[in-house]
Amino acid sequence: MRPTTKRILLTACTVGLILSHSAQAETSQPLFTLDQAIDAALSNNPELSIMQARIDQADAQLGQALAVFYPQIKTSLSYQYSNNPAQAFAMLISQRRLNLAGTDFNQPGFVEDYRPQVTASYSLFRGGQDYYQSQAAQLGIETSELEKSATRNRLLSNVTAAFYGELAAIDARKISLRTIEAVQSELEQSRVRFNAGALLKSDVLSLEVQLAEAKEADIQAKNAIEMAQNMLKTLLGLSVSDAFAINAALETPLPKAPAVFNELLTQALTNHPELKAAEKRILIAEKQVSAAQGAHLPRADAYVNYGSDSKNLTYNSNQDNLSAGVMVEMDIFTGFSTQEKIKKAQHELTIAKETARQTRLRIANQLKTAQLRLQEALSRAQSSALAVEASEEALRLVKEQRQAGVVTVTRYIEAEVARDKAHTRQISSRYDALRAEAELKQASGFWQ
Repeated sequence: MRPTTKRILLTACTVGLILSHSAQAETSQPLFTLDQAIDAALSNNPELSIMQARIDQADAQLGQALAVFYPQIKTSLSYQYSNNPAQAFAMLISQRRLNLAGTDFNQPGFVEDYRPQVTASYSLFRGGQDYYQSQAAQLGIETSELEKSATRNRLLSNVTAAFYGELAAIDARKISLRTIEAVQSELEQSRVRFNAGALLKSDVLSLEVQLAEAKEADIQAKNAIEMAQNMLKTLLGLSVSDAFAINAALETPLPKAPAVFNELLTQALTNHPELKAAEKRILIAEKQVSAAQGAHLPRADAYVNYGSDSKNLTYNSNQDNLSAGVMVEMDIFTGFSTQEKIKKAQHELTIAKETARQTRLRIANQLKTAQLRLQEALSRAQSSALAVEASEEALRLVKEQRQAGVVTVTRYIEAEVARDKAHTRQISSRYDALRAEAELKQASGFWQ
């Protein structure tokens, strides 16, 4: 077996053993695929739990708004003790104890009165304020649900980007480990040749510099893996100390070329939950304006009151009384507070409209950016694949020439660096395309 072949096999085995040992040492848990990571994020991410709580909160606000359409019933117990003639005689009359014989109307003495009562009231009309508030609350539930969908889309995009970011870092470390092994092997052979007087000292020093740079790149790649993994853990709702590892052995095909921009934009403006939520907020603001304007109209309430008056809390059917009525009221002057509430609601409507317009512009920009990034990444992936083939063949020829003593070590280092850069560009373009596809899905508001 040729020495070059032996070194290649040794390098491959070493890289495989290091990565396998690293994965086993870091976690004893099953390796996560992208779909499994997404499922875990949808189950454990706290942001989704927060959005669900907001939906429940909006539902409770709707129940609170609808409560005014039901009768309001309350009980109370009052106690009075007075010698005021007007009050004292009123209490005696209510208790059915008034005796006009020998009564001094100016000196009735102290009278006690206990009054337990039940009061029921019902709002007949409030200028449409209750109706518009209940409609706004219903729209609030729909808005919260759309906001949760938008949060879900962002989460899926972020998990996908972090997952592919870690895969890119893992592949980059494979290249750095392979480079270290190759340069280390060449350095050992060069030292032997230098000791034999067949090689210059500068060539050995150049290889030592190349080895130091390769080790530095390996450190950076290792840190990139850990940083990407920590990001994934956060998105999945895991702590930094939790065991977690992804399945780096699965191959993901490159995404397809994106559709034309106008088609993507039409889909986004139709389906994007952020835009639909912004449009719902406009409707909510319109209902709030109508509710504020309703304060200028009259208000009507009906009520029924049943109770009994006694001097010692003893119930007697002869002492009970019943009152029923309707009260209509209308504000004539409130210190301009009603007008200011209307102005505030109108300004909130303007803010909601401008927010929706801003959201529409932002979505269009994100969509165009994601489309261009995907197109660029796919073009880079195609050209980098050709560059990798050319760089591998160039390195093979230089190695043969190097063994024959035809080229210097500098030329070998240049070929080695060119090969590594070509592989790095291929890795970068591949995962950039996959991340751009995730961004495009989020920007279009549709995640399959």
